[in-house]
Amino acid sequence: MSTEIRSNTELPAQRTDVELYTDDHLALVGELAEPLGRPARGTIVTLHPLPTAQGFMDSHVLKKAAARLPELADIAVLRFNFRSVSSPRGTSEGTFGDGVSEGFDLRAAIREVTARGLPTPWLVGWSFGTEVVLKHALEHVAAGTVAGVVLLSPPLHRTSDEELARWASVDVPLVALVPEHDDFLRPDEAARRFAPAPNVRVVPIEGAKHLWVGERYVRIVLDTIADLVVPGSAPLPTHTDLPVRSA
Repeated sequence: MSTEIRSNTELPAQRTDVELYTDDHLALVGELAEPLGRPARGTIVTLHPLPTAQGFMDSHVLKKAAARLPELADIAVLRFNFRSVSSPRGTSEGTFGDGVSEGFDLRAAIREVTARGLPTPWLVGWSFGTEVVLKHALEHVAAGTVAGVVLLSPPLHRTSDEELARWASVDVPLVALVPEHDDFLRPDEAARRFAPAPNVRVVPIEGAKHLWVGERYVRIVLDTIADLVVPGSAPLPTHTDLPVRSA
């Protein structure tokens, strides 16, 4: 019997606890979810919302990405806690770096997926995670170890116009999903703020808010990610015949 994929549905995947080791000698905890019994056709590295506002690797959109995308789109999903952050998986070492020292965390994550021989990853940052991407990911794009970038609810609090302008010459896809009712940066203002990097495609999402609450908005996000990382894989199925469990 077909089962609807709901907010707490976890589809089959190979799930591996991982530890990431930073260049400043910290251990970060995370999980890698891969397609079960077949190779991944794409990879995403997720970067979670603000740790001081309860952001962590299990923030709901990222947890749902790991629960669905390996099975539905053959996408491997690496989630991890930034330095100092705790979740049921454990606590990452270190102290909150306000987006600065988290660049080491991003580097460790990309090094992990590269070492495992996974497809070149896309970066999926959400809120604070977008700031880490915009501040620190250019070195990885230049090295060919990032295939593209998705920015969910970018607040652009910590990202200067000068930092944005450095992205203007980047030739990997850059997509910002901006909620109509975002608490920090709405679509019209986002278009103005991203003007120094006109290659960033700003996509307004009607009705959405910063936290992407509601299955409708989660599906918009996951469909967008899936179709960017593995073209043709969206829209993702909303029902499954596979055995499922509640995450």
